[in-house]
Amino acid sequence: MADTVLYEVSDGLATITLNRPDAMNALDTVTKVALRDATEEAAADPAVRAVLLTAAGDRAFCVGQDLKEHIGVLAAARESGSGQTMSTVCEHYNPVLRALTGMAKPVVAGVNGVAAGAGFGFALAADFRVVADTASFTTAFAGVALTADSGVSWTLPRVVGPGRAADLLFFPRSIKAAEAYELGIANRVVPASDLAAEARRVALGLAQGPTVAYAALKESLAYAQSHSLAETLAKEDELQTRAGASEDHTIAVAAFVDKVKPAFVGR
Repeated sequence: MADTVLYEVSDGLATITLNRPDAMNALDTVTKVALRDATEEAAADPAVRAVLLTAAGDRAFCVGQDLKEHIGVLAAARESGSGQTMSTVCEHYNPVLRALTGMAKPVVAGVNGVAAGAGFGFALAADFRVVADTASFTTAFAGVALTADSGVSWTLPRVVGPGRAADLLFFPRSIKAAEAYELGIANRVVPASDLAAEARRVALGLAQGPTVAYAALKESLAYAQSHSLAETLAKEDELQTRAGASEDHTIAVAAFVDKVKPAFVGR
């Protein structure tokens, strides 16, 4: 894996760190490939019970596509006549979003600075966002004459509502941390100096929790967004049967009766 993305697993937590701070963690091809591979590895690894997605430096979480590299892609496409200017959406962004939203374990984004374009999309794909008080968000796409990608057209309306999502996409602007909290984009805002420790604390707590139940909650929330109440009730029945059969449920009930803290095993 390229050193522009760092990957570490400890205590059931996979930490994925975008590591191009001098470029504001912009997404060049090497970084996109490494991020895709890291998210897919975390999703597939049974030893990983939660994921923390964060970034190096204090200026940016991720400012999206590396436009300096993209200029070369546009020039090459014009010269060849291939028209393949945005294949990165299919090859890189979509697999990352599928991994983050579809993995059967919770994902926390520790947003340390600017999250723009695809960087905003990656943050929205997380189940929980811990945000530095100096961070900000912007859709950015229309500003460079592009439409939404990295799942933003799916995630953003679910977080802020369709009307606000349209406003933020058609009229990109910087959303400061305090407003992001009011809109529901940030789940928790902390001083920038505390961001790394707090994001890890939240993610590690999830890594030590009832993994099967968390996976079911994640699946249930996604399912309910596009299904009727009757279908959702049936899905809840299915998922509760799964959670109820887990070893962690047995552990939790016994711990409740004994008035002790449960020690979940993730099964």
